[in-house]
Amino acid sequence: MTDNQRFTSVWDAIEDTPQEAASLRARSHLMMNIAEAIRVQGLTQAQAAALFGVTQPRISDLARGKVALFSLDALMDMAAAAGMAPAITVTVPKVPAARRARKRAPAHA
Repeated sequence: MTDNQRFTSVWDAIEDTPQEAASLRARSHLMMNIAEAIRVQGLTQAQAAALFGVTQPRISDLARGKVALFSLDALMDMAAAAGMAPAITVTVPKVPAARRARKRAPAHA
């Protein structure tokens, strides 16, 4: 029998922890928006690199979605340089983390 799990995003499915998934989700979202801004403004990779203060190969990595190569800080800086207003949204869980951890703890037999 197969275990059919459902995940909120692909990052939740492939990462080991919610923290890693959240980081990748934020970075990929920024990368997609930066790449779209480059496209909409009609910039070449060289022009985008000059705007962001990075090398052209770095823009190529961004365009190819190489999420692991970018920190959240670097992407926030690039988004701001592109004239975007990057922001971080935090949601509060309905159940406090301590209670969630207790619910998941295995029962000792």
